Amino acid sequence: MSSSRMIVPVAALLLVAACAESTTQSFDRSMLGSAFSSIPAGYDQVQSSFADATDRDAVGGPGSPWMPDRRGGGRGPGLGDLMGGGMGLGFLGGIDVGHGLGHGPFGNVGNDTNCTFSAATGDVTCPATTRDGVTSARVVTYKTAAGVAQAKADSTTNSARTRLTVTGTRTRRDSATAVISSSSDRTVTGLAKGSTSRTVNGTSSGSENTTGKNASGTFSSLRVAGDTTRALIIPLVDGKPTYPTSGSVTRHTKVTATVAGGTPQVSDRRETITYNGTAAAALVIITDGVTRTCTVALPRGRPTCQ
Repeated sequence: MSSSRMIVPVAALLLVAACAESTTQSFDRSMLGSAFSSIPAGYDQVQSSFADATDRDAVGGPGSPWMPDRRGGGRGPGLGDLMGGGMGLGFLGGIDVGHGLGHGPFGNVGNDTNCTFSAATGDVTCPATTRDGVTSARVVTYKTAAGVAQAKADSTTNSARTRLTVTGTRTRRDSATAVISSSSDRTVTGLAKGSTSRTVNGTSSGSENTTGKNASGTFSSLRVAGDTTRALIIPLVDGKPTYPTSGSVTRHTKVTATVAGGTPQVSDRRETITYNGTAAAALVIITDGVTRTCTVALPRGRPTCQ
């Protein structure tokens, strides 16, 4: 009799302890999956290999910051898809053929009329613009094949280096607020009339530091993304689009999310695409230390993994 009376309180204490632990520990790690299916807020305003995949369909509205949410669990890119909504069509051979400035892959480098040229630096600086708390700035350097800087792009322009920055604060409709910062630096050569190929080199990065509340409690999250494009060469052939034949693109996304009183949860993913002159680019995906070897069918292909 005495023994049975002791069992009930102990069981109750264990139940209370379990409940206390479940309310203070971080959310399930699977909830981080959706962080890889979109890009940080504001990152779509710079130049990167990521397709435009901001949080347009979530409760936060267009371009909203990501937040850990049980409804988002399992909606990541998976082993067979590329993160951040995939890659831009220029990286897959999906841009129509064209020669000269404004045509073909990576040919649209802009030519704003309200920007200022500095003969001392060779840079064309455009006025910063602010919208909904986010400020964007743009600096471009146009050069001829002989390396002469130009005040604006024309038919003799052979290269364009574009630097973009985006900073500010973005608030979701559910009141989660993120401090965002993104930048990119891309150079495209082979823009001049008569060029037989385009070469692209560049880097980009984006971050989104969010605080808010969800079903698990008050949370904070930091999501960072970035990519590096190295010596990407795309032949220009009359009559058809062409895909890159050499070079590589490395993409990375990492998310750290913490519910107040809980343990930070971290997940990261890296994708490296290497072009080898064939219609099957090599792809290596590393997710939280697990490596997958894949190929990407060009043009406009989807990854196939072993």
